[in-house]
This record gives sequence, structure tokens and C-alpha cells, in this order.
Amino acid sequence: MHDGVMLAANVWHPTEGQAPTLLVRLPYGKDVIGITHESMPDFLALLEAGYALVVQDCRGTYRSEGEFVPHMADRTDGEDTVAWIADQPWSDGTVGMYGPSYLGMVQWETAVTGAPALKAIAPTFTSIDNYEAPWFSAGGALSLSLVTWWNAMMYAADAQRSLTAGEGSVSQLQQLGQAALFPGPLNDVLPTAEVPVLAAYGKWWDDWMAHPSHDAYWDAMELTPELKNVTAPALNIGGWYDLYIVQTLRTFTAARQKAGSAQAREEQRLIIGPWDHISTSGVYPDRSFGPLASAQVMGLTGLHVKFFDRWLRGDTTALDGVAPVKIFVMGIDQWRDEQDWPLPDTQWTDFHLASGGHANTADGDGVLTTEPPAGAECDTYLYDPRRPVPTTGGACLPMTPGFGGPVDQRTTAGRDDVLCFATPVLDEAVEVTGPVSVTLFVSSSAVDTDFTAKLVDVFPDGKAINLCDGILRVRYRGGLATEELMEPGTVYEITIDMTATSNVFLPGHRIRVDVSSSNFPRYDRNTNTGGVIAREGEEQLVPAINHIHHGPNHPSRLVLPIIDRKDQS
Repeated sequence: MHDGVMLAANVWHPTEGQAPTLLVRLPYGKDVIGITHESMPDFLALLEAGYALVVQDCRGTYRSEGEFVPHMADRTDGEDTVAWIADQPWSDGTVGMYGPSYLGMVQWETAVTGAPALKAIAPTFTSIDNYEAPWFSAGGALSLSLVTWWNAMMYAADAQRSLTAGEGSVSQLQQLGQAALFPGPLNDVLPTAEVPVLAAYGKWWDDWMAHPSHDAYWDAMELTPELKNVTAPALNIGGWYDLYIVQTLRTFTAARQKAGSAQAREEQRLIIGPWDHISTSGVYPDRSFGPLASAQVMGLTGLHVKFFDRWLRGDTTALDGVAPVKIFVMGIDQWRDEQDWPLPDTQWTDFHLASGGHANTADGDGVLTTEPPAGAECDTYLYDPRRPVPTTGGACLPMTPGFGGPVDQRTTAGRDDVLCFATPVLDEAVEVTGPVSVTLFVSSSAVDTDFTAKLVDVFPDGKAINLCDGILRVRYRGGLATEELMEPGTVYEITIDMTATSNVFLPGHRIRVDVSSSNFPRYDRNTNTGGVIAREGEEQLVPAINHIHHGPNHPSRLVLPIIDRKDQS
């Protein structure tokens, strides 16, 4: 690297001649998982297609020198590595990158340098804003279960490096290894910032806990302002149940508008499947999306090859017949080609929340209606951070069965601190494809609390499958960079970003939105005090009486992107 640090890489290249090169950079060990993940193309197929392949340990991980601090050195190290590859005798001077999660972050961090040899990237399940995904949410809540597990895993690897170098502690390594294998107990510790095994190791954990807002610390890592330097087209790949779905979609649209060359703007591509962060099979215990759903069957490896053939080899016909946007439409369980995102024929439709004041549980009287309700009403529940609503599916890392992905919501929707608003049984199919949000008029006994919303497909037999969801920490209702507490009893209008989905609600089904105030341990619990949540212990937890107002003066509503195509079946 430019500062003399040596980074280790495995290299495959032709024995004769020169070849275009594909680069994978990762902090998880090039010798262990550097080329294998369900969402990654078959590396043997890439080699057989004539590409050289370089798989590199990020700075300070495994065989590479230096110190690892997430995101801090990846721009310059990526730029240096691309330049090194282009200068090798087996390289034809063109480089592409691919890979998921952190492996996707480093692609964007390299692309924003404008590295001239970087001709294309294929980031999967990833983000250009590290606050909004993965470490926090788009609504300001800490992504607790992910942050505790990932840090335990990375600290354990770092402790192993130290021990190998004759430093560190065996007992500390054992504690971190245990935490990485069984992270559940870490989520129950309060205060969160003082989780013993993580706080004791320090490093970036302390920084993350000290910056709960999207402040200058996180701004330094956000790449959106740097998209103007990107000249490489991107094949953006995501999953409806992936923890990065909101950022995958936003990055695609942002790069189409802001990338630094016409080619990079116009040649952005997008693929979204019925996948989570780990599995691309499309098969889950409570919902299977059919034989066409998997990345293998839909030909993800082949699409990578075509994409790189176009931009590294200059084959102008390689992507003929491949649409710019390819999405899996759940409900009818089919892949569909589109030209843009959001879909140009989207009809943004309000579904108003209404009830007789007893929308608690799925057996309550909450309804969704396209006609604004004539009467004013209010639904109330008690949010007790000592008894949070458990995480049941969603776009998160599937830590245990039933934690992430599509999961039957019947148990969760039986709680009295969950409000359920549903349409009548549908006579005709209704397609919802695009970004989803809910606008709520809320009040609380607390100065700060959270509100959550979840879009659910209710089947004729009562099975209720979650599609997408969101959370808003109300102190961030005016933006993630500034905090503004509530006045207890005052009604506030808030909007919860529920990310996006593509689903056809079939005849006989119902559309439902579930509203509550916690989703634990996917997100940390709001203590309701208005204080620094990560620093508060159990003795500071305060229950909140929360209200959802609806009616003519408080038009609480679910906003759905309806696609009306009469030939849909």
C-alpha cells in the first residue's frame, strides 16, 4: 500500500497472456470464506470464463498487516490494490469487483476514488451509508443484534491475531469466541454501551456507542456525496429480506442520478430476489417462494459474467436482452423485468387507519380503508421496555430460525401492545411493488419513544407473513442528525420508512399493517427517558403509554405503491 503496509492476497491468473481481473476484498479471511457465499458467483465459472481473480484480506485482518478499523482504510487500500493489479504482467489493465455485505462496501469505497482501471462493480447486499445500514436503522435505532454479533466476531479474530503475535490474552479470546458463537445474551445486557466483553475490548465499539445520531463521525463514512467520482457501472444485487435492502435500492437510484459519468449513470443495474443476508434459496419454514426463486436457478453467476464481459472485455452484445431491473414478485412468485425503480406506473395509494378504539391484537377492530374515516378515534397501548415485542422475521441477519425472513406473525400479533389494521378480504389481486411508508399521528406519555410498522400478507387460513417493516425513534422525526424530544400528550405527525417490497396480495388475502414500539433484539429498546439510551441501565427504563390517532384531523395512513396491470395473474 501507499504507506508501506503489506496486504495479503490469493491470485489466480492464466499461465500465458493477459486477462481482465476480478477483485474481492474482505475482512473475514481469504483462505476460509474468500470465494464462497450463496450470493457470490461461482469462482470456477469466472476462471473458466477467462478472468484472473484476486482475493485480498483487508488491512489488519488475517494475513494482512496493519490495524483493522471498519471502513477507515478501504478507500485508499482499494485504490492502491486496483493500481497494483493493473500493473501486473498477467493483467490486461482492467479490473472489476464483486461480493456481498462488507465486500460490497469496499467496492463502493474503491469506486468513489475514481480508480481508472476499475471498470465495473457488482456490490451485493450492501450500503453506501454505514449509519442507516447496517449499524443503525433509517429511523435512528441501533441495529442491536447485528452490532453485538459482528463486533464479537471481528474482535475475536483480532484477539487471535494478537495471540499469534505473542500478545493479548487467552481468556479474552475465549470470551470473545463464546460471544461470537452465542451472541444472544449480549443483547440483554444494560447499559448497551457497557456489554462487558465488547466494552472491555474497546476500539470502534466505543465510537459507535458514542455517536447514536447521524453526526460528523458517520458523515465521514457516507459515500453519497462522493458518487460524483464514480465512473464504473454497478450491478446492484439485493434481497427483500436482506438487512441492506433500503440502501441497495437507494444506492441504485442515487447512482443513476449522481454518478460521475453518463455511462455509470445509465448503466446501473438492479436485481432483487426473495432472499435474506445469508440465504438465496427463497425457501423458509413459513414461506417458500417456489423453484424459480433461488439465485442459482435464476442464473446469478451467468449475469455476473455477462456484466463483466460487457465492461471489462468491451463485448457490447453481452447484456443484450438483460433488463436494467429484475425483481422477484412475491405472491405470484415470479421474476419480472422492469426498466426503472421505483416502477414508472406506480400509483401511490393511501390506506387509512381506522378503528373503534380497540385495534390491539389481530382480533381487534382495526381496519384499513381507502376511504378516509369520518370519525375521530385513538388506539392506545403500553410499551414497556422490560417486555419488548420480540423480533419475528424481517430484513435482518437471520441469527436463529424464525428471527429473519418471512415468518408467521400470529403469535406476535396476539400481544396487546401490537395494533393491527387490516383490509377486508380481497376480491381481486392487489400488487404492491415499491417503497412503503406509514404516516402516523402519535402522542405519548414519554418524552421519547419508538414506533414500528410492519406490512403483512394475511392468508385465507390465517397465516400472516411479514413483507417489510420500519422503525422511527421519535427524537429523530426531524432528521437523524438532530434530536428533538416530545412534549408528553402532544400529537405529532411522523413518517416511518418501511423500506420496500414486491408482493401480489391474492384474492382471499388481506393487507395488514401492525404498529407497535419495539422490535427486540433486532433494534435496541428505547428507554423512553430522552437520555443517552446506550448508557442507561435497567433502573432507568420507563414504560410509555402510546397513542395512535386517526380520523379527519389526524389522517394516519399506510402509503402503498400499487401496480395495476390488468394482465397480471
